[in-house]
Amino acid sequence: MGTEWMADGKCRDYPAGTCFPRDGVGVIIAQRICAQCPVASQCLEYALDNHIDHGIWGGRSERERRRILRERRRRRISNTDAH
Repeated sequence: MGTEWMADGKCRDYPAGTCFPRDGVGVIIAQRICAQCPVASQCLEYALDNHIDHGIWGGRSERERRRILRERRRRRISNTDAH
């Protein structure tokens, strides 16, 4: 996946630190920005594909992204076992 989509990110209208919050309130603010973003799904996939640990990407926190990756691994394993 390329990075051309980044030019259309809503986060570009805010200081970089906004998407790398230090507290829960900052996470909520960043997630609200992402909720209005036309490239949030590409952003999330980019973060997942590249194992990005910090910040809000595609409206998801680090913990949420780890959960998504775990679930995808489980599904992949289940699909492999089913065949």
